[in-house]
Amino acid sequence: MPSVTEALFRDDAYLTGAEATVLDVNDRGGIVLDRTIFYATSGGQPGDSGTLSRADGSTITIATTVTGETKDEIVHVPAEGSALPETGETVALAIDWERRYNLMRMHTACHLLTVACPFPITGAAVGETESRVDFDMAETIDKADVTAVLMTMVEADHPVYAQWIDEAALDANPGLVKSKNVRPPTGTGRIRLVCIGDDASIDSQPCGGTHVKTTGEIGSIHIGKIEKKGRENRRFRIRFGAPPQA
Repeated sequence: MPSVTEALFRDDAYLTGAEATVLDVNDRGGIVLDRTIFYATSGGQPGDSGTLSRADGSTITIATTVTGETKDEIVHVPAEGSALPETGETVALAIDWERRYNLMRMHTACHLLTVACPFPITGAAVGETESRVDFDMAETIDKADVTAVLMTMVEADHPVYAQWIDEAALDANPGLVKSKNVRPPTGTGRIRLVCIGDDASIDSQPCGGTHVKTTGEIGSIHIGKIEKKGRENRRFRIRFGAPPQA
């Protein structure tokens, strides 16, 4: 039977350390804990890396984090050659915070881009220095104009927060789902929304990822490139920093 890992990052994305108990080490060497601050790869956001420290002072390097047999089972993948812990052992968790924080800033920036470009999403990938969002759109749009809209929302320092709704509320508000082909997982009875702005005045959409607390934390960003990926598909690349001077 799959294990259930308490996802501490869902309630506090700023946790950088915690203690946990090893529930299982699977046949591929993946480590399952009773609770974790490590985000598992999902929704275009990469899984966290970091370390697990053991009572004897040794550390296990975690290369990435993925989901297991279910979304509730979070598997910490050790770097090749790492020692493995024993079931029942207590370990101290530490994520690579600099990497995670950059991913949080970028993920929130991607949500802002879906406000600046209100078209169905056909794909996305969050990165540490560059992210991409693909839209089902044929319109020609200027990257400088999109950058200006994004920076207006960043500089307004809107609050970013999560709230939960039931599945019936999602069914009654299909516009909350911005993806063209992928719907949020159901079956648990509730859906996590990431909201931006007072009373979600800027945006609200289903998302299980980690985000910053305010848009101002994103910092300077710009659209580096808009690529044509088909007659009605455009790929936007978001990058940190100000646009390069022409």
